[in-house]
Amino acid sequence: MVDLILLIIVGFVAGVINTLAGGGSLLTLPVLIFMGLPPNIANGTNRVGIVIQMMAGTAGFKSKGITTFPFSIYMGISALIGSIIGAQIAIDIKGETFNKILSFVMMAVVLLIVFKPKLKAKELLERTTGKHLWIGCVAFFFFGIYGGFINAGLGFILILFLHFFNHLSLVKSNATKAVIITIYMSGALLVFILNDAVNWKMGLTMAIGTSLGGWFSSRFSVKKGDGFIKIFLIVMVSIMAVKLWFFSN
Repeated sequence: MVDLILLIIVGFVAGVINTLAGGGSLLTLPVLIFMGLPPNIANGTNRVGIVIQMMAGTAGFKSKGITTFPFSIYMGISALIGSIIGAQIAIDIKGETFNKILSFVMMAVVLLIVFKPKLKAKELLERTTGKHLWIGCVAFFFFGIYGGFINAGLGFILILFLHFFNHLSLVKSNATKAVIITIYMSGALLVFILNDAVNWKMGLTMAIGTSLGGWFSSRFSVKKGDGFIKIFLIVMVSIMAVKLWFFSN
């Protein structure tokens, strides 16, 4: 019972982190492994909470009138194709060696957030059609491969890509990210299920927490706006980079 309660609490915190920024898997994966799951089973089990959490987050954003349909669906389908490839790789290959490289990426993200000039109002005209749509589809295919493989920290990259390339506000980027991850993570989860790499009891228990965290934080972020999300991104990316570099083993 203590383990189940812990999973719900950890899931809630991860749900908030994932919805506002990304990197919640760096909290949930170690906990699942600590509770006795082999790394590949923990990787698959973690996807259960992410899918349900992102569905809740999507509903939360939609309840506040934040949506980018059908753009988010196109990006989600592209990422889905990549995620199936990445998940199949994850079944046989461990991803720990990627941690230090990812740490450099995360610090680069911090610098981008801090030093990137603010987009002016006229520059925030959304770019979700034409070449920006097609380039986005290609980019999200590759994002999906990593998402299917490990996924940890990808939320940061998705938000920044959608914000600086497609000129979505940070709130809209968050809402779009939630839809995209729901789609591609469902495909990755299916691969893990077919390979019997999911512990449903632990996964669904953690999903209770992640879904509550996703719903709460999605609605909260809409009220707080872009400034709050920017601060949260900087803090979480910095923590994640330190975690990956110094505590990756």
